[in-house]
Amino acid sequence: MTTEHAQHSQAHVGHSRRRFLAAAGSMAAGGAATALAAAGRAAAAPGAAGKRVAVLGGGVSGLSAAHELVERGYAVTVYEYYDALGGKARSMDVPGTGTGGRRPLPGEHGFRFFPGFYRNLPDTMRRIPFPGNAGGVHDNLRSGTEALFARAAGRPDLHFPLRRVTTPPAPGDLTPSWIRDQILSVLDLGTSLPAHEAAYFAGRLLVHLTSCDARREGQWEQVPWWDFIRAGEMSREYQVLLGIGQTRNLVATRAEIASTRTVGRVIVEALLLWGLLGRGMDGDADIDRVLNAPTSEAWIDPWETYLRSRGVEFVLGTQVREVVHEGGRVTGVRVRARDGGEERTVTADHYVSALPVEHARATWGRALRAADPQLGRCDALRTDWMTGVMFYLRTPTPVVHGHINCLDSPWAVTAVGQAQFWDERDFARDYGDGQAHDCLSAIVSEWDKPGILYGKTARECTREEVVAELWAQLKDGLNDPGRTTLTDGDRLGWFMDPAVTGLGGPDPQNREQLLIHPTGTLYNRPSARTAVPNFFLAGDYVRTDVDLATMEGANESARRAVNALLDADNSDAERCRLWELFRPPELEPLKRLDEVRYRLGLPNTFDLG
Repeated sequence: MTTEHAQHSQAHVGHSRRRFLAAAGSMAAGGAATALAAAGRAAAAPGAAGKRVAVLGGGVSGLSAAHELVERGYAVTVYEYYDALGGKARSMDVPGTGTGGRRPLPGEHGFRFFPGFYRNLPDTMRRIPFPGNAGGVHDNLRSGTEALFARAAGRPDLHFPLRRVTTPPAPGDLTPSWIRDQILSVLDLGTSLPAHEAAYFAGRLLVHLTSCDARREGQWEQVPWWDFIRAGEMSREYQVLLGIGQTRNLVATRAEIASTRTVGRVIVEALLLWGLLGRGMDGDADIDRVLNAPTSEAWIDPWETYLRSRGVEFVLGTQVREVVHEGGRVTGVRVRARDGGEERTVTADHYVSALPVEHARATWGRALRAADPQLGRCDALRTDWMTGVMFYLRTPTPVVHGHINCLDSPWAVTAVGQAQFWDERDFARDYGDGQAHDCLSAIVSEWDKPGILYGKTARECTREEVVAELWAQLKDGLNDPGRTTLTDGDRLGWFMDPAVTGLGGPDPQNREQLLIHPTGTLYNRPSARTAVPNFFLAGDYVRTDVDLATMEGANESARRAVNALLDADNSDAERCRLWELFRPPELEPLKRLDEVRYRLGLPNTFDLG
């Protein structure tokens, strides 16, 4: 490691008081055992000694790659654009809000959500020491017990319990007829759908559940979810609940264009169906989990502390300009300080690009793209806005013990009341000036439809207008006849990610966008291994088994990138373990039958049109 790298990294060591405090105690109590177990991995990595890896990007994928690499004996330097790590997952202090020894109010890009089907990321979280936690930062997860589907204009809300079933189906019970009955009972209990529409939707799920991989990739990847469930021919209730509510509100993709393969496989199967049945989950996890403190306090800061203790260096406030390809290899990366200054070239033995796709592809020059055509296909990948606002409230306002989905909101609003889950925090005592007792974190997923207050899209509104419109849509969904949940007088302040700029002007920008999944996206997603022997890709746009743009996908892609690097290095180190989405063995015979039918050009057995 050059002197330049070391000095630049050290300049940022003390930038956060809480990061220092975390550093002081990171190896204490139960966390020490986790660290000692991880230390053994480095001893099993002969050949890594002296090998240097440059990780480009310090978000979830970059930190995951650094974690796996340093535990296998590599010298790792992470280059990050911001002055803090974690990417879209990090917390941000609201400037000037902390008084009387309290921390500043916590802000964020959008709330964090850790579904029970995540398994790769939870494994990493267990290996990040945290004082007093035998299971590392994983023990900072808390389960939500209910989801609220809020309806506008005083319509009855839909409450769904999120506890997994206490008696899962026994072997042999998981038949198509049993699954159909369970789906119908849930729809009958929690919705006002016409019986024939509920039955049709249950039948469509059976089609997807029993479709072979070849049909999913060759057929359903090309069919929009909206068309697959025939939403255009159904009631508005069907469209809102099973079309829009499963796509735009959850993953910022419109049902009219979202890939059926992605929506059906990840959201409907892994998140909802198998989650409720407790199959393929992270231990005894429930469907909906959040952290017990602001994200950086509960997860990112301890992660940075652990990685620094293992020797990872961080060069913050640095923009990656170009990955340089010469003679069949990457020979360096041109970087410069984010606020300007001279461009310089940094070098390593291996390079892992862990930037979000919209930033990563801008660093791939003509020579690098010529070396691997899959890089050029990434230009076709699409991103969209999914950004939140945090509202700070005078009184505790636990709307529901879980997440809120405002189904009728034109801006596809979702939210969560956070302080109720922060069981080791007293919000008024620990944050701000003591007046705020709660924070409601809300996300806008639809930025291109007119709102109810100004009749303008979110992009057309100023920041202040976005906040006012979002608040109005939250009140429309949460305030019902005889019950007022949100009042204007209770709202103290708000925070929006400064990555969103130019709102209300001719060219609004959002530096932190989200990969979306229109039909055909799968074919343009690259593998973690590239045709360049010392260059690897990590990020939620990389092709993974989890498929959806998530923190789980970011972590899985990093594991795949590290495994590819170990293969290229002929390393004897243990490969990163990979968990894939649950595949019920009971349905495998039907999938094998469907594979035969697909090859013969026949529809799925349950596909009645």
